[in-house]
Formats: sequence, structure tokens, C-alpha cells
Amino acid sequence: MRATVIGAGLAGCEAAWALARRGIAVTLCEMKPQRYSPAHHNPGFAELVCSNSLKADRLGSAAGLLKAEMEAMGSLIVRAARKCAVAAGGALAVDREEFSRRITGEILGHPNIAVSYGECTALPAEGPVVVATGPLTSEALCDEITRLTGAERLSFYDAAAPIVTFESVDMSRAFFAARYGRGEDDYINCPMNREEYERFYDALVSAERAPLHTFDRMTVYEGCMPVEVLASRGRDSIRFGPLKPVGLTDPATGRRPWAVVQLRRENREGTMYNLVGFQTNLKFGEQKRVFSMIPGLERAEFVRYGVMHRNTFLDSPRLLDGRMRLKSQPRIRFAGQITGVEGYIESAMSGIFAGLDLARELHGEPPLSLPPVTMSGALLRYVSDPNIRDFQPMGCNMGLLPPLEETVRDKQARYLALARRSLAALEQAVAAEECSSGRETV
Repeated sequence: MRATVIGAGLAGCEAAWALARRGIAVTLCEMKPQRYSPAHHNPGFAELVCSNSLKADRLGSAAGLLKAEMEAMGSLIVRAARKCAVAAGGALAVDREEFSRRITGEILGHPNIAVSYGECTALPAEGPVVVATGPLTSEALCDEITRLTGAERLSFYDAAAPIVTFESVDMSRAFFAARYGRGEDDYINCPMNREEYERFYDALVSAERAPLHTFDRMTVYEGCMPVEVLASRGRDSIRFGPLKPVGLTDPATGRRPWAVVQLRRENREGTMYNLVGFQTNLKFGEQKRVFSMIPGLERAEFVRYGVMHRNTFLDSPRLLDGRMRLKSQPRIRFAGQITGVEGYIESAMSGIFAGLDLARELHGEPPLSLPPVTMSGALLRYVSDPNIRDFQPMGCNMGLLPPLEETVRDKQARYLALARRSLAALEQAVAAEECSSGRETV
């Protein structure tokens, strides 16, 4: 038995790993290093192209719950992330270079996985396939998928934030503190008074943006809104967004700042920091000019400027069934952001599901069923729900879960109760799957 997985990003690596661990031979196809997308630069697998954060890690959060479920299903990504985590308060953030190296080594070292390098311009004519090419699927493969689905592909734009060196940050003007008063003092905070904020805002909204080249139309996903686009919505839009000073006191003044720019550690050594919430499509020279107006970043050394790139996703509610299979050709599965799940861990989770479910199918076992009260099951049901008309990408959130039978008014207590219910349901489902198949499921 052999399966093909196309794409060695987070979803593709998880799918290949899940299949290989269950005795299925896997051909993992990856176009790097022969060809790179506009946003990729690292030849390794599971490259993180935007933030290095895998979101909150506490169980009473949507992202924390999803990671707990993924660990219960044998996630390669979460295990690797924990081994190369960097300080990020209550979030799970990683040294992205080490993270990629670890996963690449695990994949290349598995005897059931053979890696085929080179761009796939067409899907295999036969045999089971998992397409996990991500939001930056090549034009040739996009055209092939469009031909197969008979539907116009959907696209939106994503943006990455700049990275600066720690030694170039003026810590006489900036200070360390927790993000929103939660966790440890892991974030660098660059405070602004009202006058500084007004000058920065005026420069930001009037700065020159990079052209979008061949793309005529831009639809921006709210979760990755370029900071200059968000700022254009109103003078206080970013002050109540990524620059909100909640829970912070400027030690230089003893007061809460009018606004604050926060920087998160980019690598384990703490030599690089990224500007939180500063995804941008400004020209590089404009980024240097405008972002150097931020107190503490006047002499900042930018080791990476923000970039903007195209993301592509399917109209999954129309094209895919609940097992992420193409309705017209069930041997073809999709996983990752191309399905409309939005985010690193969401993509990886969908890869785990695709691998587990396909492995069960190839072994002649019943389909894998994730309960709707789990975050994994709820998210996959959302992106495959045919009742959704104006489909847009969705990340994990507690609003996806069915309500509790009892009323819990305190939000934190309610979220924790939802999380415990989810994990209990997943544990029961795993036990039932193991009994029905007689083999290890997760």
C-alpha cells in the first residue's frame, strides 16, 4: 500500500507521518529547493513563513485545546515545537530554523517515507493522494485543481511582519513586560505618548505600498490584516488593535502608554524579535522609515522586512466531503490551509486527520470520526459544511463548539469546561476506534 502526499509544509508532514506510523508507504512530494514560492526561503520542511507563534498554550483557549487534541493524536508538529520553544509568555512560539530542522530530520529518517523533490504540476493519475500544498500552491497545480473541481479558485492575501535584532532595540526607551498582563515578561514594549502616536499614524497611512504585480483584486483575511490597511479604517483602529496598551505601565512615566508596539522573541537565543501585529505590504524603504519612528526602534536593524503574498483556498463546502475528500474523486484528499482552515496548528491538525483517516481506509477499517464537541471535529465540520454560502477561512475558536448543557457564566471557567469535555470525548472516540480496528489509532 502506498499513498502520495503533495507538499511538505505543516499539514503535509503531519499527513505523511500519520500514514507512515501506521505502516503505509508514503511518497512525499516537495518542490523546494528546486523551486520556492514568493514567501519561502528555507529548503527544509515545515517552514514557518509568517509568525513563529503557534498561539496560546493554555488549555482554556481554543489554540491550547487544539494542540492538546493534536498531541493525543500523535502530532509530530506539536512535539517538535515543544522541543524548540522560545519564551513567549502564554503562547507556544518556536525557533523557526530549529523547528524546521527537527521536522525535516524526522521525516527523512522514517523508513516508510520517500521524498520526491520537484514541482508537481499534475496529480497522480491513480492511487490515494493528499494535497497539502498550502495557501501558496503553484500556479500550475492551481490550474490542475481548478480543472478537476470545475470551480473558480478563491484567493486572498496574507502578510508577514518585520524582524529586528535585539541589540539594535533601545532598551532605555523600551521595556520588558507580559502581553496584556498575562504570563511572563517576555515581550519588548515600545510605548508611545499621544503625540508620538499621532506622528506615527500619519506616516503609516500615507506610506507607499508595494505593488501587487499581476493580481488585480485584493481580498484581505481579517486575521492577517496588514497594519497599514487596518490603520486606514480610523485614527484609533490600531490603538485598539495591535497597539492596545492593556495591562501595561511605562516604568519611565508610571502611567499606561497611549499606545504600545510589542515585539516577540523570534529565536531561542533572543537575538531577533518580530513586531507583533505588524504584517505589512509597505515598500522596504518605507518600512525602515516609518517603523523607525517607533520609540526604541529609531536605530533598529531589520533582518527581515514584511512581505505580502497570495493565499489560495478551495470552496471546500461545495467541493469536499466531511473526510476532506474531493466529492467528484474521493481518492483525492486535501489538507492544510488550502481547505480553508486558517493558521499553523489548524493546518497541521487537518494533516493529521487526513493521514489517520486514509490509513484506516487503506487498512479496510471504518472512517475516523472526530466528535463535534472537539475543536478538531468542529473545525473540520465548519470547512466542509454545505450550508455555508460565503465561505471564508476559519481558525480555531471556542465559538465553533456546541454549548455546554449547564450554564457557566464565567468565561474562563466555561472555556476550561468546554476543553475538558472535548478531550474526554476525543479519548472515548480513540478508545472506540481502537476496539473496532484492533490496531493503534493514534
